[in-house]
Amino acid sequence: MGGHRRIKRTFQKGQVLRLTITDMAFGGKGIARVETENGPFVVFVQNAFPGQIVDAQVAKCKARHAECRLLCVIEHAAFEMPPPFQPIPGAPYASVPIEMQHEWKTKTALDLYRKIGQVEDIDSVYQGFVPSPLCWHYRNKMEYSFSEIRHDLKSDEKVDDFGLGFKHRGTWWAVENLDGDSGLFDELVESTLHQVRAWCEQTGLPAWHPPKRKGFFRFLVVRKSYANDGLLVNLVTTSDAALDVNGFIECIRKLWGDRVQGIIHTINDDKGERVEAREGESSVIWGASTITEMLYGLSFGISMGSFFQTNPKSAEQLYAEVLALALDGVDNRPQDVIMDLFCGTGTIGQLVSKHAKTPVVGVDIVQSAIQDARDAAKQNGLTNVEFVAADAGKFLLEHPEYKGKIHTVILDPPRAGISPKTLRKVMRLGAQRLVYVSCNPATQARDLVELREQGYQLKSLKLVDQFPHTAHVEAVACIEKNETFQPNLEA
Repeated sequence: MGGHRRIKRTFQKGQVLRLTITDMAFGGKGIARVETENGPFVVFVQNAFPGQIVDAQVAKCKARHAECRLLCVIEHAAFEMPPPFQPIPGAPYASVPIEMQHEWKTKTALDLYRKIGQVEDIDSVYQGFVPSPLCWHYRNKMEYSFSEIRHDLKSDEKVDDFGLGFKHRGTWWAVENLDGDSGLFDELVESTLHQVRAWCEQTGLPAWHPPKRKGFFRFLVVRKSYANDGLLVNLVTTSDAALDVNGFIECIRKLWGDRVQGIIHTINDDKGERVEAREGESSVIWGASTITEMLYGLSFGISMGSFFQTNPKSAEQLYAEVLALALDGVDNRPQDVIMDLFCGTGTIGQLVSKHAKTPVVGVDIVQSAIQDARDAAKQNGLTNVEFVAADAGKFLLEHPEYKGKIHTVILDPPRAGISPKTLRKVMRLGAQRLVYVSCNPATQARDLVELREQGYQLKSLKLVDQFPHTAHVEAVACIEKNETFQPNLEA
């Protein structure tokens, strides 16, 4: 009797390879090709790029390719220039000229639309790349981790210590101390973060020990307002000891002065490596619980846990693209409705309503988000936008007054994209136009296949750089319905 023959892998998990990177794939993966007895074999290395020689460890090996974890760069590419900031794991392209980053993002993203989205004529619908107005110091939120295990940048070894900074690349347990400005967030905060670390260490209370899942200090999260330069600070600890609340407040206010608008203490006893506790509580120990951000003249109150675009200057450009597509021809359709679906706290819906004469309706199944959206719209004096807590598939049943009136639906889903079942719910709304914003072109390209099968065609695409010095890029697509097509929308 025959059995399953075990496939011999070209490389074994854990094996270390020295590789020359020659090409790029989407998501920050460098490509190397290794000659084997069966011919060239493709190897992907996260956060490596063309021109580098690297040591990488095999994480997964399949029949036709291997995926590796970058261990170290043996030889840098000729075009690399060390940035004038402390290098951090979250900015793998910081040494690459920004123009070259744009070229890589464009090429690798468009390849996805050809291969995954099966859009053969992508060049004819692609409308260009929108760079971030700020290449440095563009983030409005940063999360720093405490750990009893520190990765020493000089010795490249793990040491027992009190660490505060960023997780070392490829680990969830070791932290690199941030001792200076990373160039991504706020110069004052990051250049003095070592003093916050010193205060915490001097309390005698331990940092979190990830493998042992115990300790006291866990995370420090800082939000920044670009509208007024204010700071909102959240210290996350366990309940294992009592925080010196007054001492911590004094430390933060002494370092960051009048810019500090609120300080929060969050108790998180969860074992997982997440800031947000499933059970636990947050309390304001000084000042306010929110800061204010402005987009296109509208005011938004942002709490520590609120979702808000991380690069607000670039977000204005992103939303400008959305507005242009959503409002195109709207003056000829005063009776039609624009829907902001999965609207969350209603940022896009409010921006559209400010410029549209037609009604705007924001829909989300999360009641608390809808209430936040209503409060913000009232604060901004917007009267032609309505926010409804409803499921997308049941919306027209519960609100028949909108049947046949929804011309444009704006979609801004999470990185996972939209499931086929949810896409069918969207298409039951009967909208002529979809404006689809995606923080992951790979899932948007995948969704285009399902949309095409239901009679929707990609009409235009733009890429927007929200995160310089990383592999991430945002996409804004305009997708329109072929009126003669009869879709099959069975669930």
